[in-house]
Amino acid sequence: QVQLVESGGGLVQAGGSLRLSCAASGRTFSIGLMGWFRQAPGKEREFVAAIIWNGGSTYYADSVKGRFTISRDNAKNTLYLQMNSLKSEDTAVYYCAGSMGGTIYSSRTYGYWGPGTQVTVSS
Repeated sequence: QVQLVESGGGLVQAGGSLRLSCAASGRTFSIGLMGWFRQAPGKEREFVAAIIWNGGSTYYADSVKGRFTISRDNAKNTLYLQMNSLKSEDTAVYYCAGSMGGTIYSSRTYGYWGPGTQVTVSS
């Protein structure tokens, strides 16, 4: 089993920045892919960004490309999401997710999930 815990969410004004972290523990050697998803009230969970754990290739949703950066620290088993130029539409609960591998953009690929952290962007 793999345990994931997010941190770093909060309230920020539009145009501001936040950095989310996700600490992984347990059988982390089984993880090949990690990602960030988000879910706004009344909406379905959507893909935000993903990274190949060992190779480092990154993938982004069009809505965040150029504003968000996903990265990881293999030694610390920690995933990050740097969010810049935040907009009110970025308001959501952000989830960290892990997988052995598969379709990067699909939430069904990911078997491990954190409890989520709230990000609220005020306009």
